[in-house]
Amino acid sequence: MKFEHFAAKYFAMSDEVWARHTNPWSVWTRYSCLPLLLACLWWRDILQLWFWPLLAVLILWTWLNPRCFKKPSNTDNWASQSVLGEQVLIYQRDSIAAHHDSVLTVITSLLTIFTALCVAGLFFYEPISTCTGALGLILAKTWFLDRMVWIYREATSQPLNKT
Repeated sequence: MKFEHFAAKYFAMSDEVWARHTNPWSVWTRYSCLPLLLACLWWRDILQLWFWPLLAVLILWTWLNPRCFKKPSNTDNWASQSVLGEQVLIYQRDSIAAHHDSVLTVITSLLTIFTALCVAGLFFYEPISTCTGALGLILAKTWFLDRMVWIYREATSQPLNKT
């Protein structure tokens, strides 16, 4: 099973949940998950017993986020199309043009490197590594989402706006 299928199954992403997740509010508020989670992990010694309930709330927020918003009236925007592109990647992988493969490999490699850097920074309480890893993760994820828009537009034969 590919990682994307595993993640979709783990987050119980039904058709209804995917439709709600195409709401731009869901996409943009999801950006809050990583910084909040990292802050919780960074201050784990200070939070002491509050660490575990706070961590549970943040994990719950990560799971609830795609479910919290209503289905949007239209998906003619970058955020919505990034989610629709993720669905194409997960469920219609064979239909994606080959020219995306190398870029997706680079993005996956960057996500792996920045995750390792961020985890090491958190483990050793090293702020430069943690912040560099976090910033790299956010930028690489944004690049990934932008690529998903491209994939979605190709899959639906929508023109790319190169502005």
